[in-house]
Amino acid sequence: MINYIIIATIVLVVGSAAAYIIKSKRSGKKCIGCPDCTACSQNACAGCLGRCQKNKSE
Repeated sequence: MINYIIIATIVLVVGSAAAYIIKSKRSGKKCIGCPDCTACSQNACAGCLGRCQKNKSE
């Protein structure tokens, strides 16, 4: 019985992570881990450092 609980928990965690990634990609985020990705021009983050490529040259 404990094996089923462990398997269900793993499936739930992996499924939740996959759903988050799919939802983020559908909303147009290029870099899911970057908190400023939607604020960047053209949604193009520069290495997920929280700065846009446009601002990188500044």
